[in-house]
Amino acid sequence: MSYQQTIEQARKTFEQSGLTLDGIEPENVARMRLQNRFQTGLDIARYTAKIMRDDMAAYDADTSHYTQSLGCWHGFIGQQKMISIKKHFGDTKGRYLYLSGWMVAALRSDFGPLPDQSMHEKTTVPGLIEELYTFLRQADARELGGLFRELDDATEAGNDVKAQEIRKAIDNHQTHVVPIIADIDAGFGNAEATYLLSKKMIEAGACCIQIENQVSDEKQCGHQDGKVTVPHEDFLAKIRAVRYAFMELGVDDGVIVARTDSLGAGLTKQIAVTHEKGDIGDQYNSFLDCEEVDPASLDHGEVLITRDGKLMKPKRLPSNLFQFRPGTGEDRCVLDCIVALQNGADLLWIETEKPHVEQIAAMVDRIRETVPNAKLVYNNSPSFNWTLNFRQQVYDAWEKEGKDLSKSDRDRLMSVDYDGTDLAKEADERIRTFQADAAERAGIFHHLITLPTYHTAALSTDNLAKEYFGDQAMLGYVKNVQREEIRQGIACVKHQNMAGSDLGDDHKEYFAGEAALKAGGKHNTMNQFAAE
Repeated sequence: MSYQQTIEQARKTFEQSGLTLDGIEPENVARMRLQNRFQTGLDIARYTAKIMRDDMAAYDADTSHYTQSLGCWHGFIGQQKMISIKKHFGDTKGRYLYLSGWMVAALRSDFGPLPDQSMHEKTTVPGLIEELYTFLRQADARELGGLFRELDDATEAGNDVKAQEIRKAIDNHQTHVVPIIADIDAGFGNAEATYLLSKKMIEAGACCIQIENQVSDEKQCGHQDGKVTVPHEDFLAKIRAVRYAFMELGVDDGVIVARTDSLGAGLTKQIAVTHEKGDIGDQYNSFLDCEEVDPASLDHGEVLITRDGKLMKPKRLPSNLFQFRPGTGEDRCVLDCIVALQNGADLLWIETEKPHVEQIAAMVDRIRETVPNAKLVYNNSPSFNWTLNFRQQVYDAWEKEGKDLSKSDRDRLMSVDYDGTDLAKEADERIRTFQADAAERAGIFHHLITLPTYHTAALSTDNLAKEYFGDQAMLGYVKNVQREEIRQGIACVKHQNMAGSDLGDDHKEYFAGEAALKAGGKHNTMNQFAAE
């Protein structure tokens, strides 16, 4: 609905209401309605689910249309990402936000910083989703408020051409609200717990939920040791729980990302139930590390299974966990992915130990033999040493080609001594094109960085502390922060405006007219930045 149509709708509401609406202006009502386009989290979930589905179809048609996101741990961080994206690229198409369980644990728990082991309060996740969308909606209101003020100035000046341009900009305004891929870890309990938490996340606005196949109470970060997976039927029950939550709430095209940690997980807590040879439980158990036993030699309390007519004893650790045969991780990943896609998941997430296009592609090729349109979400993780990994990949490729590498030490390639070399330049180029290459070759629809702002906050704070508390003192802030904000057009240099001061002034004028006591007068120091 256009700006003018929204005004007319408000005016008709006034005429038909029979209410006393003295002092209430239809145009102000229309503005407030446009600034609050999404009434509920479910409105957002339905809107963003369609965006993701459309983007998935576009990727199927052309792999250059892959999507990207960055992880967020606060609403302000997510808001600034989208404001920056709109500033630099004109629109938000193909750019999402990622909500990382790791960052929630490390930065948002009442217990203080925690490792990524699902020990944080489960309600923190839907709370952060709601917070992110509150900040994104405020970004919409702020941007539209600026256009409304420009429209008033043009109208007052009698500049009809300018006023028409601004009305067109209002009608074509693109929201900052984008899909959030939300991490539910391993579901925080049984399938019922997963269902209940999924509902909270969807009601907060999540259109996409990512769930992993680890044991909920043994959950580990995907890039640490000690990961324990569950049998497929247990995982599928949780996928179904998420789907039921979407369907119950009317988000029928909600997206489920099924993550497998099997590549680096060598343990299971349970032996799968199996009813006949070759069923999914039997396939899971086939990877167990077992030894054939003589029944007469068994000790008390042993666990046994049969395999190919033989009595086998799975290797059980003192922790009461069972281990898989070494070298079966990739086969287990492929099976996990096929089973998940055949039973309700929409996208895959394969957690790897390094960013290597061909390693990922080799698994995706096998998956696509059964599910041709299989697509991945991939973690471009800060847990990888990208510089070292890619320099070693180039080293290995060049060594295979017979190039002279006598002046290079594969184990020292991270050293600054290599920064200007051809090897380092080639590695950087491969890093630059990694996402596009993996989208084309390895079926990666969505690339994300889980923890970027955790690291950028630490780096920028370290640099500021070094300057401000050192010899540079106040110049350390002015030169490296404020001056750069002004020169680069960072909206937050006007921090009062970003926090909603001008929005508040608009409302004060709506509510009190000429009697409004507004903060944005000539003595507001934010006016010092008006010329920039």
